[in-house]
Amino acid sequence: MKIEEQYNTLATVLSMAFDQASVGKGKVRHADNEPFDKQIICEVSRRLQNHPTAAPLFQAVKKIYESGRLNPPAAIHELLGAINYTAAAIILLKEKFENEQQSNTGENT
Repeated sequence: MKIEEQYNTLATVLSMAFDQASVGKGKVRHADNEPFDKQIICEVSRRLQNHPTAAPLFQAVKKIYESGRLNPPAAIHELLGAINYTAAAIILLKEKFENEQQSNTGENT
C-alpha cells in the first residue's frame, strides 16, 4: 500500500494498533488462534442484536478514559487498544449493513 507522505504519522499509529492486536497483548490475551472478526471482541457483540457495537464502543471509551490517568507510554498503549475496539465496532457495523442488504435483496426476489 502506498502511503502519501502527509499521512505517515497516521499510518504509524494505525500500524502500532495493528501490531498490538495481531502480535502483542491482543493476540496473546484474546486471539485463541482465531481471526480478529471471530475473536470474543466481535463474537460477544454479535449476541447483542439490537446494539452490536455497544460492547466494543464501551471498551474503547473505557480505555480512552483510563489513558488520562496514565504516563505517556501506558496511555499510548490504552489508546491503541481503543483504536482496535473501535475497529471491531466498524467490522460489526459493516457486517450488519451487509446482512441487511442481503436480507432486503432476498425479499425482493
